[in-house]
Amino acid sequence: MPKIVDPEARRRAVAQAVLRVVGRQGVEGASLRNVADEAGLAIGSVRHYFSDHDEVLLFAMAELNARIEGRVRGHVERLLDPGAGAGAERRAQVEELLVEFLPLDAERREEGMLWQAFTTAARTRPGLRPYAVALESGLRALLLRVLRGGQEAGGLPDDLDLELETLRLSALLDGLTLQATLEPERITPDVLRGALRRHLETLRRDG
Repeated sequence: MPKIVDPEARRRAVAQAVLRVVGRQGVEGASLRNVADEAGLAIGSVRHYFSDHDEVLLFAMAELNARIEGRVRGHVERLLDPGAGAGAERRAQVEELLVEFLPLDAERREEGMLWQAFTTAARTRPGLRPYAVALESGLRALLLRVLRGGQEAGGLPDDLDLELETLRLSALLDGLTLQATLEPERITPDVLRGALRRHLETLRRDG
């Protein structure tokens, strides 16, 4: 009796293989042959589930994004809850949401390195660029919602330029992630939290 294969599970297994290869060798090392070997499959099996190399990479990017979204979702739901706290409690909730995008531990450091690898590759791979841009836009939309929520809750000035501050916060998260993945011994989790907290304090009325 032929073995029944779950196509979606097989695609996810290939995506995880892509992430492992990219983590070791960068996107340029994630050839179909290397990915197939990492997944323990014949290269023909990979081609059976994906139309081309870009589709493999895009699916892996989506898996990486889903992993991050899974952690972030709970923080967002708490912040958007009508009964969410205010003042110091809300500030703490915002910080816990935002640090999910910083490499505070091995898992998030790996995610940061992988995301940097994909976004760098997207500059020279037209097939990846629209998806990478869409994910970056999604992050900025989330940050805008967080800042707007803080403004509506009275914790941020009414005249704060939310679009500009969203860009600044996004750039801060990207820059801290880049530096911390390059120099984890210098840019420690405490340094990351301190830099983020100080930035958020400057946005407050009494910052």
